[in-house]
Amino acid sequence: MESAELIAILREVRDRVRAGHPAGSAGPSGMALPDLEPLVRARDAALAKVAAIGTVNPRRGGPLDALVQAWKRLVARILDWHVREQVVFNRKTVDMADAAIEALAASNRILAEFAARWPEMKDMRAHWTEWRSEWERKLAQNEIQFLRGVADLQSAFSYRADLMDANYRDALRAQHADFTSALARAVPEIRERLLADMERVKLDYERLIHTELRLIRQRAAPALWTPPAAPDARAPAPLDDARFAERFRGPEERVKAGQRFYVDRFAGKREVLDIGCGRGEFLELMREAAIPAVGIDIGAECVAICRDKGLEARTADLFAYLEDLPEASLDGIFCAHLVEHLPPDRLFRMIQLCATRLARAGVIAIETPNPECLAIFATFFYLDPTHVRPVPRQLLEFYFAENGLGVVEFRKLSPAVDAIPALASLPEEFREALFGGLDYALIGQKL
Repeated sequence: MESAELIAILREVRDRVRAGHPAGSAGPSGMALPDLEPLVRARDAALAKVAAIGTVNPRRGGPLDALVQAWKRLVARILDWHVREQVVFNRKTVDMADAAIEALAASNRILAEFAARWPEMKDMRAHWTEWRSEWERKLAQNEIQFLRGVADLQSAFSYRADLMDANYRDALRAQHADFTSALARAVPEIRERLLADMERVKLDYERLIHTELRLIRQRAAPALWTPPAAPDARAPAPLDDARFAERFRGPEERVKAGQRFYVDRFAGKREVLDIGCGRGEFLELMREAAIPAVGIDIGAECVAICRDKGLEARTADLFAYLEDLPEASLDGIFCAHLVEHLPPDRLFRMIQLCATRLARAGVIAIETPNPECLAIFATFFYLDPTHVRPVPRQLLEFYFAENGLGVVEFRKLSPAVDAIPALASLPEEFREALFGGLDYALIGQKL
């Protein structure tokens, strides 16, 4: 037999001896192990009974005993099929007891090894008691710390919620302030756009009303005014001498100062015509405002003065010039102190041509002596021998309406009290009614 097998047999014998004598000391710790001896004895007794199954009780020798023994063996053989399962069950039960004993013995060995390896487990109960008290103390501390942590989290959450609410309110106030400021900045633009839209709607309605009223008048009665078919008559030419204008109209700077308010009315226009441009005061204002403008005049001397200033001016009759222009080709028309030089039958034709040559929303401005001011007849009107007759405001407005021009503005110019200081002694209402502006301007827009 080899040494390894011998060592294995000795270990098995040792384990069986330890299992049979469990009350002894197991290892250096002196740990008491469970006593398995009563279980081993019960197993041995069961094994003896299992081994006795099928045997016949011994009796005294002799013929009778042999007969009885033979009979018992016969009966045992006959009943063998009946008790076979019980015998198997008994043996299996004994095997189960053997396995339990082996498992308990292995447990004892493990406990012995455990006690040998960890001597500090000598008194498990004392250690358990100390550990339990320490565990309960630490559990209480952890519970207190947990509750404190929960309280800190609750306070931090409350602080964070308050901070978020404050930030939200600040952001809301900032957004409201931004919206208010943006709205305040946008209000002028919105107002301007709204006014422009309202003005456009107004022009549309005025155009529609003008067309309807004109149709009604045409159906109800013949045309109120029928201009001559062939414009043979021409307006008498104004004086060519520029010294006449210098003396009776005044210096150019004063004329330009009086006409400067027209610049805003023609702002943004691309094609403006100055009828009767004279010395070019209005054309200079348009050039300063970067508004393209062309002037026409029947006087060659005035056109030469304009060209010397670098202005675009042409010598032309207004009727011929307007008739040669395409319809809706102009954005603006300016005419200062010219309509009073035209015969009455030519004034309507001039307004008619201007209306047809203006594009939609185009502006027309006409300046002329004011016949409502009595001082004009005592001072300047008859100084110009080419004046035919003054043009009342109401007549010019009627011509505007008949040709699709809506009146945008009426303005009195050149107060008579500046030319005749004695008028200041009159009552203001009386002076304003009969001695207001020496000139007036009527500004219209193409509907």
